[in-house]
Amino acid sequence: MIRTRIVPSHPALILEEKERHMIITDLHIGFEASMISNDIFVKPEDLVFSIHKILQELIRLESPDSLILLGDIKAGTRAISKIERSAVPSFFEIGKIIKTLVIPGNHDGNLQKIIPSWVTMSSSTGMVLDDTLLTHGHVMPTENLSHVNRIIMGHVHPVYFQEGSVMDGQRVWVSIKTDKNQLFPSTTGDLEIIIIPSFNRYLYASQKRFHKKSISPILKSIKKYHSVKIVTLDGSIIGDETMITNVL
Repeated sequence: MIRTRIVPSHPALILEEKERHMIITDLHIGFEASMISNDIFVKPEDLVFSIHKILQELIRLESPDSLILLGDIKAGTRAISKIERSAVPSFFEIGKIIKTLVIPGNHDGNLQKIIPSWVTMSSSTGMVLDDTLLTHGHVMPTENLSHVNRIIMGHVHPVYFQEGSVMDGQRVWVSIKTDKNQLFPSTTGDLEIIIIPSFNRYLYASQKRFHKKSISPILKSIKKYHSVKIVTLDGSIIGDETMITNVL
């Protein structure tokens, strides 16, 4: 059976089966252009350097066999910007030190044109490891995936928004437990959904609610919850289903 655990203080998940995988999501490389227009300056090369530095340290500490990216590597949905054409291949230099796989998201149109040969790219439907589906979250899983008991996704960038709170604007994890038939009508049993926060720490430095508009057909299908846990990056549980509108 697959085991999962949060990497302390980081938006990265360790998934262990025969091998150990480190999972991250939603880098949105190239979003810096929108920040510059708001007088906030983050150079693409500085963002990539920062991500590399953190990832290399996590790889050293956790010794994963592979790095799995759950999509939205770049910011543009279709066209490849000048920033992306330079910065995205630079990011994928990480694939020279660890086996790297990409499950494309809705912002990864034409990503295959700039992805290096040493990086593996799957289809947008995701990939299944044992009883777990890894997906970006923008595509509804088909009924032939109804055997899974867990979905790990990104896409919706869970962040706690509460004006006046010390937690306002902080990235959080969300764990949802529900009936499997909420997504797969012909199947019974329990289903866990783990939503990973964005690995890009700058994403909410400007226009934070702009990025909060992502909608997942997976989450829209869930009308009833067994339980919900909202967890900070340092592992503190701060909320349940009554606070989900502050996050998603």
